[in-house]
Amino acid sequence: MKIGFCVVNYSEKPLEEVCKIAAEHGYDAVELPAYTDNGQLDVQELLIGNNAKKMKKMIEDHGLFISALSNHADSPLIMGPYSAGMDSICPGTREEKIRFGQESMIRSARLAAELGVSSVVAFSGMENYGHINDWPEPNGWKYEEEQFAEKWGYVFDKYKEYGVKVAFEPHPNNIVYDTQSTLRLLEVTDYHESFAINLDPANILFSGIDVNQFVDELKGRIVTVHAKDCEIVKHNLGKGGLNMYMQDGWGRLDRSFRFRIPGWGDVDWKRLISELFITGYDGVLNYEHEDVIMSRADGVKKTIDFLRPLMIDAPYEGRTDKLFTK
Repeated sequence: MKIGFCVVNYSEKPLEEVCKIAAEHGYDAVELPAYTDNGQLDVQELLIGNNAKKMKKMIEDHGLFISALSNHADSPLIMGPYSAGMDSICPGTREEKIRFGQESMIRSARLAAELGVSSVVAFSGMENYGHINDWPEPNGWKYEEEQFAEKWGYVFDKYKEYGVKVAFEPHPNNIVYDTQSTLRLLEVTDYHESFAINLDPANILFSGIDVNQFVDELKGRIVTVHAKDCEIVKHNLGKGGLNMYMQDGWGRLDRSFRFRIPGWGDVDWKRLISELFITGYDGVLNYEHEDVIMSRADGVKKTIDFLRPLMIDAPYEGRTDKLFTK
């Protein structure tokens, strides 16, 4: 297993400067943003001539490789919501937002293929998250999953052409948000080969889902992982439960959870890494800094120091004595 670095951890810095930071601290790879106006790279510009290859060489010259692309910002527009809150990404009509999201994701697939990258991380989106509840619209979920099959099915087919996978990051306010929703949507889309998962254990944990069970159920579909932790603030649970995250301000003292760097929350990283490995995952854990307490400079160093000793390099080779004959 390898340890990667999400370059948007320092979104205000040029790409090469962030690559230097990652390399100097011993990271192996970088996850690059591919959504529009990310400030670090321009997908359309990189698709011209040899620009993609030049960027790849710059990254490799720092001793790094590209683990994945990320299109978190544009991808939700495919399913919604199509509210005014999304106008900062695309200030158009519902149809214009859908087309914008699909075209952005397909450009990301083209760039991934150019770079030899196997997946693009995305949010699935959901037009009305209230549809996960039978009341007051008992057919709401059916509507949402039909929309998913149609809108994302078109994107999946394009991704198949490029040999790239859509790696959905399960997250509240998205139709892909837990174990059961993911399994159901795989069924709805006939287990499309382009449908994959980016596991962010922090998002799974604060939703009350067993992370290791998720790994077991989705084995073979997890193609990339975010190294992000989540601290359950137990003394606040009684006021709002695990879902007490609706209020503004990620760093509020009264939240029931806080995103943390690996090792500073409640994810059992030894168990998670073991479960990933035994189910066939031998990829990259990309460090994403959303810790509301400590600085990014703290996180960059502490994360690599914590994770590096936990990486599994090779599977158990077995024994040959009479006690272990299988």
